[in-house]
Amino acid sequence: MNETKELIVEIGVEELPAIPFLKECGNVAAKWRETLAQNGLDSECEFYYTPRRIAFYHPKFAVRQEDGFSEFIGAPRQVAQKDGAWTPAALSFAKKCGIEESELKFETVGGKEVLYYKKPVAGKPSSELLGDMIEKFLMSLNFGKSMRWGDGKFEFIRPIRSFLCLLGDEVVKFNKFDVESGDTIFMHRSIGYDKFTVKNAKDYFAAMPKIGVILDQNVRREKILSEFKQIEAKNGVMVEVDEALLDEVVAITEHPTALLGGFEREFLEVPSEVIITSMKENQRYFPVFEGGKLANRFVVVSNAISPEPALIVKGNEKVLRARLSDAMFFWRSDLAHEFDPEKLKNITYLKELGSTFDKSVRELGVAKRLAKICADRLKACAGEDYEALLERAVMLSKADLTTQMVYEFTELQGVMGGYYAAAKGENENVVTAIKEQYLPSGEASALPSTIFSSVVALAIKLETLIGLFSAGKIPSGNKDPYALRRAANGVIKIIQNENLNLDIAAFLRETAEGYAKFDVEALIGFIFDRLYTFFDVNPSVVKACLASKKGDILAQCEAIEALGAICAADDFRQNFSTFKRLANIIKDENFGAVDEAKFENESEKKLFDAFKAAVKAGGSYSERLKNLFGLKAAIDEFFDNVMINAQDELVRKNRLALVGQIYAEFLKIADIKEISL
Repeated sequence: MNETKELIVEIGVEELPAIPFLKECGNVAAKWRETLAQNGLDSECEFYYTPRRIAFYHPKFAVRQEDGFSEFIGAPRQVAQKDGAWTPAALSFAKKCGIEESELKFETVGGKEVLYYKKPVAGKPSSELLGDMIEKFLMSLNFGKSMRWGDGKFEFIRPIRSFLCLLGDEVVKFNKFDVESGDTIFMHRSIGYDKFTVKNAKDYFAAMPKIGVILDQNVRREKILSEFKQIEAKNGVMVEVDEALLDEVVAITEHPTALLGGFEREFLEVPSEVIITSMKENQRYFPVFEGGKLANRFVVVSNAISPEPALIVKGNEKVLRARLSDAMFFWRSDLAHEFDPEKLKNITYLKELGSTFDKSVRELGVAKRLAKICADRLKACAGEDYEALLERAVMLSKADLTTQMVYEFTELQGVMGGYYAAAKGENENVVTAIKEQYLPSGEASALPSTIFSSVVALAIKLETLIGLFSAGKIPSGNKDPYALRRAANGVIKIIQNENLNLDIAAFLRETAEGYAKFDVEALIGFIFDRLYTFFDVNPSVVKACLASKKGDILAQCEAIEALGAICAADDFRQNFSTFKRLANIIKDENFGAVDEAKFENESEKKLFDAFKAAVKAGGSYSERLKNLFGLKAAIDEFFDNVMINAQDELVRKNRLALVGQIYAEFLKIADIKEISL
């Protein structure tokens, strides 16, 4: 057992940008451990980060590698030896291994007799390896964009300014990125700009309070949340904790302090979404609510260590006031202008697809087709005038793209349109549909709240899919710049939520006729392929159901759930061989009607009667599948007692027809030969 010592490694950097760092953060510790494992030095470690440091602490780190062996594998015997003499290939292998010709020998590796040599390798001291390992680890991190500094020969997310590497009380010396490793670390900027010396891991952790740094990101998070609670209790308010924003704030602070600020009440005239967006996106402030409504207050998490927090609050209030003044101007200015779609004619949607106005016209066409399917529900929701309201909602849905507010806050598309529509006195259904047109916008997103809004949102998504497929903008691999996978997911979720019996395949084929010619079947397949991510079942179950070519999404969903439940049964695997055999028999056969007069065996009649009873019972997909799989005993008896390939051609065809009809009934729900468990 090798000797171990404590190891502390800190990579000092200029302030890390939170968002790209957080995207890679989950991989950092794993990549460090992987680098260590490749060098035979893996051990348990703790990972810490602040905006200016990435740190690893190993309580027990091996002082040196374990001794080991290097394996050399050479040419096969027939290549290495000819007529009892070593070939040049064998002699080259000996030279590579540093051995004499007499030491050459064969071993069986992977079933083949090859030249083989096992060379003892002494383990190296960890101190000789750590520098290269740290460099390799840093180069393995993927933050997207990187920076160059100095003379431009080094690249990382931000310039590297220091390396602390202490193995026990020993400084591990190396030079990487033109930075010498040592025993010093940078202090919090509020404390000073000098470096602080530490002797070992224990000294390092003891130094943190002295230099104004809370090293543990989890401790920083808890400090912030605790101070939120204190603010809430003292002021009778509620701080909205956005987890993504909290993660960001934790990542950009070394010593966080939560402070309560405020702004003029008159700014609350501006829609709350605008104020909140300005707070979060521009300033990383946390919104504050009072009595369930947005208050003219905010919480800023400061990274400064200051005896005068009031000055920090005052400075942040000044910054926010300027942004809210702009927002107020945009809001009032937009309200003073007409809210209509005409200006959309001047905004190009896509070269191949015309203007945004043209897209809205196409969306309206799709919406009208959808409206025919659920006319009664639309009438109940929006009244007799639902068709005119639907047209109004669709044509106004993108009108906010011409406003100053959405130009400034692009993420508020739709939301602002709803506010402007309401201010102009539009019908409530129109207002809601505009606000909800982009829903669902993600995995955990809400869905449109009414059938009226759902038709608008569904029409927009379907038109986007048809239009972009017709223009050749089809996702490939991980590339999906137009978020078409999200659009397809949204289509499925809305249909499920509203329980719409829509043959989407037929609908797309019909609607696509108004577009440039493209492979509509590829689009249909693209949408239905999204179902693989909707169900926690064996993927072959989804494949089997999709093979049935049902165009109705609800029907496919019902079939997947039903087949998935049956396949999950403990005894399904052992029983399924019967049906696999049935499917394989008929795979390449054409069959006609069954003629009972040609039955020669009682087992034929029993199976046919059982099958007719199963079909007659009907019911849901679940019930139909249970009845069909319930034929197992009768099918087994049939296979045991009946020779399908009878000499009499008519008898043979009749037996194939019997088996074929059972398979065909399965095929209405799922192609069972696709199931692989």
